[in-house]
Amino acid sequence: MTPTNVFPATFYDRDPRQVAVDLLGCMLVHETAAGAASGVIVETEAYRPDDPACHAYKGPTLRNRTIFGRPGLAYVYLSYGVHKLLNVVCEEEGIGSAVLIRALRPLEGVELMRRRRKRRDLLCNGPGRLTQALGIELSQDGEDLTDGALYISWGDTPEGEILATTRIGISRGTELPWRYLVEGERCVSASPKMVAERGLRRGSFTL
Repeated sequence: MTPTNVFPATFYDRDPRQVAVDLLGCMLVHETAAGAASGVIVETEAYRPDDPACHAYKGPTLRNRTIFGRPGLAYVYLSYGVHKLLNVVCEEEGIGSAVLIRALRPLEGVELMRRRRKRRDLLCNGPGRLTQALGIELSQDGEDLTDGALYISWGDTPEGEILATTRIGISRGTELPWRYLVEGERCVSASPKMVAERGLRRGSFTL
């Protein structure tokens, strides 16, 4: 049974830059036959259809069709033929925007994560690492994150300051400060080279 504090589709039906900030401090959970694994979201990236780095930029294709779906869907794809990346679809159906979950602070199922990652540390400090640690598969592309075994639930506001910085791991749109992270958090994928804005605050979304 999905917990009652899971975000509904209306939470994601907004500008992904707002959603990306509001997701910091919340929990990503994946329940599998092997056990549950979860982590606190400490780093995110926003993507919009007018952004050259966004998969929706050139219009819908068979590969990117999920990003044009309804808000709250999981958009899972293979990056560079190696890493599975988890995004949350935002805004209304047909728009093509999403938030990439970039890093987690491990919470539940740490030993399970270690077995999946085949190491004891650096479990979730990167978008490809966290999907491996949580056992998220490409077959879960298009799953509903509001009602299922893979979901995001409410969490406390981060203790560290929320920063906006430039995105990484892409070749276009790198100047856009749409990567958001918690300052001082050791589990982020990379420390910011520059800070575009600090002191960002989560919104007052009510479940």
